[in-house]
Amino acid sequence: MNLLKLKNIALFKRYPISTATLAALIALYQATLLNLGYYKQVFSLLKIEGTTDFFFLLSMPVVIFCVVFAVLNVALFPRLIKLVGILFILIGAPLTYFISTFKIVIDRDMLQNALETNQAESAALITPSLIMYIVLLGLIPALIVILLKVKPIGRVIPYLLRRIVSIVGSFFMIGLIAFCLYKNYATFFRNNETLIRYLLPSNYIAAIYKQYQYIKVSNMPFITIGEDAYRIPQAYDNGKKTLMVLLVGETARAQNFALNGYEKPTNPYLSQEKNGINFSQTSSCGTFTAYSVPCMFSNMTRSQYDPISAAHQTNILDILKATGVNLLWRDNDDGCKGVCKRIETENVTEIYKNDPELCKNGYCYDQALLNDLDKYIDNLDGHNKDTLITLHMIGSHGPTYFRRYPDQFKTFQPTCDTNEINNCDQQALINTYDNTIVYTDYVLKQTIELLKKYDDKYNLIVMYMSDHGESLGENGIYLHSMPYSVAPKEQTHIPFFVWLSDNFIQQKGIQLACMQQRGSQESFSHDNLFHSLLGIFNVKTSLYQPNLDIFNACETEPNTGK
Repeated sequence: MNLLKLKNIALFKRYPISTATLAALIALYQATLLNLGYYKQVFSLLKIEGTTDFFFLLSMPVVIFCVVFAVLNVALFPRLIKLVGILFILIGAPLTYFISTFKIVIDRDMLQNALETNQAESAALITPSLIMYIVLLGLIPALIVILLKVKPIGRVIPYLLRRIVSIVGSFFMIGLIAFCLYKNYATFFRNNETLIRYLLPSNYIAAIYKQYQYIKVSNMPFITIGEDAYRIPQAYDNGKKTLMVLLVGETARAQNFALNGYEKPTNPYLSQEKNGINFSQTSSCGTFTAYSVPCMFSNMTRSQYDPISAAHQTNILDILKATGVNLLWRDNDDGCKGVCKRIETENVTEIYKNDPELCKNGYCYDQALLNDLDKYIDNLDGHNKDTLITLHMIGSHGPTYFRRYPDQFKTFQPTCDTNEINNCDQQALINTYDNTIVYTDYVLKQTIELLKKYDDKYNLIVMYMSDHGESLGENGIYLHSMPYSVAPKEQTHIPFFVWLSDNFIQQKGIQLACMQQRGSQESFSHDNLFHSLLGIFNVKTSLYQPNLDIFNACETEPNTGK
């Protein structure tokens, strides 16, 4: 029996369906049977402890249905909808088998691996079960879609309006679910980040796109910027080299810093530093680490920033290294996102993972960043170079806020000692987050005290700047990573603090009162870091913009009294 004869079967011939019904049937199939592997993972991870959890589980296929239904309606025409639907079915059937059977995650790495698999390896994967999945979940449903008779479009304008209504209705339903269950979705998927790689068809669509991006950027030339950079003499040379520690914070938001007017005493240590400068109005470049950290160290401002371009050019650390500054990056977070790949790097999570006082449950407290740092500084004596040490903190990274500080820093109670923050009392959640800020304050104080031991040898500076902020339930929003254009201030308003030794102030000719006034009255951002580091280490280059150097406006010129 050929396809033409099948089309004449009474069931398909006599009962034509609408375009909306066609899209709905395909979307329903995708949201249910083609995501059996995904739901299998969900059931293994989700604990149903109440009505909210039950409705959260039920909402998942509804969201998947709405997304696929909207996508199919964008395809507009029945034949195109059929084509897209058939592709979803034929690709989804074998992937459902591999996900359900082997828990294989579908991402760019897996796609790359599949592309490089030879014929013998591919043949070894073919089993009766795989063939059954392909036939029952793929070929037969795809054939049914081909045979379905669809009603004629009719008048174009009403038809297009129906498609628009279907799309808008789908997104309205998604928005309603997000409004009611956002807390559950944010917590569950943040705690189980790999889960999204089991979800069809978004996982393989993302994998294909990332593979395309990888091929596209892998052929881009690598550009060296600041090749004209060179060092110039200090304004008031006291014969000492500069030693700077830059602490890159993680997920700290400015609102919860007592230095910025927060009602709780979250900065008991920094508030006592007489040479401290707090920049109360500072904004981040992005709302997640992989975007913000490379942006911080690039010469591009937030409005100009392009992640791909940044990944294919040198940054401020490379420029400093080229001009003779000694550099070290110590990491206690999830890597430097490519920023430190050309300088000396240490991963303290790996180095001290077996130290029970510094590390627990696979994470290290930020004090680990300071461990043995004095030994490193002691060994600098023979280098006779200015030095920049960057400490990448884990800071206030959520949702496991309670794991970011030792028990003695449980200053505010009760606390939310679980990664299921959606089940915590709001005040307990805020208390836990505030404890991470108190601990960060302590680590910064310890950093300053460590450097003060070297006051007779160096001009000292400690700078702290967070990568982005965090939402803690304001307007029902949690965690971070929202698109910058709609992100709440909790995710973009960040803490920025600088401490200067008297020697540093004298050598740079800095008016401390001027700096403190600017910090309290003017706005700053990640854009300032690149140019401030050039200024700190007296690097002259055409890239330098004095107006973005936080010190420039408060420096006096030699012999002018300016």
